Amino acid sequence: MPADAVLHVAGARPNFPKAAPVIRALERHGVAQRLVHTGQHYDERMSEVFFRQLGLPEPDLNLGVGSGSHARQTASVMTGLEELMIVDRPALTVVYGDVNSALAAALVASKLGIPVAHVEAGLRSFDRSMPEEINRVVVDHVSDLLFATSPDAVSHLATEGVAAEKVHLVGNPMIDTLLANLDRFDVAGIQAALSLPERYVVATLHRPGNVDDPTDVVDLVKAMHAVADQLPVILPLHPRGRQHLESAGLLSHRALRVVPPLGYLEFVSLVRGAAVVVTDSGGVQEETTMLGVPCLTLRPNTERPITITHGTNRLVTRSTLAETVASTVAAPRPAAWPTPPLWDGAAGTRIADVISSTLR
Repeated sequence: MPADAVLHVAGARPNFPKAAPVIRALERHGVAQRLVHTGQHYDERMSEVFFRQLGLPEPDLNLGVGSGSHARQTASVMTGLEELMIVDRPALTVVYGDVNSALAAALVASKLGIPVAHVEAGLRSFDRSMPEEINRVVVDHVSDLLFATSPDAVSHLATEGVAAEKVHLVGNPMIDTLLANLDRFDVAGIQAALSLPERYVVATLHRPGNVDDPTDVVDLVKAMHAVADQLPVILPLHPRGRQHLESAGLLSHRALRVVPPLGYLEFVSLVRGAAVVVTDSGGVQEETTMLGVPCLTLRPNTERPITITHGTNRLVTRSTLAETVASTVAAPRPAAWPTPPLWDGAAGTRIADVISSTLR
């Protein structure tokens, strides 16, 4: 690895659309780069397909850590990255989002005295029962460059005492990827491939608060069946929680269909054509905000409140889900809706400008 190289660490499905515009923008600056895929998401449909569809370079290294407990997964990434960073010391390590791979990379780099940049810094749900919230806080407090997607994230970092000169409001690189691919989203094609009617619901569910506790899972399945009583539901199901959901009878409703995880283009095409989306995913809240698709987030909180104030997102509970779907589908779709500031397709460029300047 060249002595001035930037090391990008990605490992889970949400990382790849965030990393792609940053890597391309740094290429334009002539910055040497290396990419490590930790293998936290190892299924072809949850990682490799993203490299092809988003034009990402092949990873220089795949750690292949696979699944496991939070401790085992984080430790495996840390061990692999420490060996790499000691031998080929990067000038800067860039981590993305709130996954275990980001936490592991940030800890290793900071303990070796290597500067860390965190893309998607400052997001807070204020719910420490979420493992991702722990990751966000720790990564932010060991980072040297903090790239925030929204003004509320900047405010959170200031409240926590992070030095203002470290923080940069740049917008959302995931939205860069979405806007760059608008012409490639084929709603009619995905509807035909999955034999979907014109009106349908898309659901994505994988958070521990929804799929880990057996009682919660039973309530969730009842709520999703009540949604399927109204419209067909298509659920690209994350491996996490699948066994619990299926054991609770998720598939017993004829209008609810589970499919494997989809590639980036296929999934966003599916979302773009939906009457409403039910999710517990952070990224889906952002994508629906830009596409103008009604989004119902099945969580008591969100680290992305700007998708509520400047988007189409609403928080719901399992008990209110079905009636909220009914009222949402019955309401006319607005011709225009507010979108967050700087979600304009240029976040990757802003991030690369700061990184390039810092390296110089």
